Amino acid sequence: MRIGYGYDVHKLVENRKLILGGVDIPYEKGLLGHSDADVLIHAVIDSLLGAAALRDIGYHFPDSDEKYRGVSSIFLMKETAKLLKNAGFEISNIDSTIIAQQPKLAPYIPQMIKNISEALGIREDQINIKGKTEEKLGFTGNGEGMKAEAVCLINEIND
Repeated sequence: MRIGYGYDVHKLVENRKLILGGVDIPYEKGLLGHSDADVLIHAVIDSLLGAAALRDIGYHFPDSDEKYRGVSSIFLMKETAKLLKNAGFEISNIDSTIIAQQPKLAPYIPQMIKNISEALGIREDQINIKGKTEEKLGFTGNGEGMKAEAVCLINEIND
């Protein structure tokens, strides 16, 4: 049994889609990044890679590689699931938090869970996502960006 922790942060800017958990959320700004900048998926990927001692998202999917420009983070998550399986691990559960002042995320969380479940090939009841504000404090509270944190538990696959 191994535990992993992941963290990601991106700046909010105009003229970008806001993608969280693979869901296109209507909002006046989106997250800036090389890929679709899905902070939730990036944090989950880093938690999974960390638990398996497989380095981090930047190692496997570097922002210096043009083939990842604008790529869906759900695609990166599917690739991460393959890396875990090839390393002999299965996912027990994932718990995550998106920190953002706006927009309200509760209506989108069930679809985020479904997307992650499908991408990783695990049950929806193995995934938890929470949305939190920072009471208008700091860069997330001021609406300058969003961040996400995730923890996971993985197990070695017994053949």
